[in-house]
Amino acid sequence: LRSPQSPCTKPCLSRPAGSQLPCFHGSSTIRNLKERFHMNMTEEQLQLLINQMVDGSMRSITTKLYDGFQYLTNGIM
Repeated sequence: LRSPQSPCTKPCLSRPAGSQLPCFHGSSTIRNLKERFHMNMTEEQLQLLINQMVDGSMRSITTKLYDGFQYLTNGIM
């Protein structure tokens, strides 16, 4: 998924500089996408980051509130 050749990232990373798509205007779009996929990290570093993010989410009050909302409105547990 993180590879520049991935079906998810390749279409975005290969957009020409003159793209007419509004989301590609500005010089930071591709850089921000690469940062979001953490393409500079090793697999081990990424796994640690993901584990930290999941742990933080599980302890977050906003996650618990959102889960409660989803349960009440949609029956999603």
